Amino acid sequence: MAVKIREDDELGETHDINVTPFIDVILVLLIIFMVAAPLATVDVKVDLPASNAQPDKKPDKPIYFTIKADQTLHVDFAPVERAGIAAALDAISGGNKEVRIFIRADKTVPYEALMQAMNDLRSAGYTGFALVGLEGG
Repeated sequence: MAVKIREDDELGETHDINVTPFIDVILVLLIIFMVAAPLATVDVKVDLPASNAQPDKKPDKPIYFTIKADQTLHVDFAPVERAGIAAALDAISGGNKEVRIFIRADKTVPYEALMQAMNDLRSAGYTGFALVGLEGG
């Protein structure tokens, strides 16, 4: 309760509210939420949708590189070990490293396994590859 001294020495009450501390608290809370909101989105689970892009014309005999759910690798439906990827692709493509490789991966395959497979393809000399997805997503 605030007291104001008048010229006639009578004490009277004033009803003014000091809003400065209130504004300070609101500004501090605003800064806290602005900093904390982007940090809260780090653990967002991503379920990638199917592609709705128009499919390109496929070659007459595409070469598929498949990563199954148990992370086994297949080159054109034949299982292959990680060390034999280059030899299997060379045998199918006739040594043509410019051919496009179509990568198919199960949706439960970890991203790390997909990147490792793409690195294996690059180290084998095949740099042209495309990811295969469901059409009409």
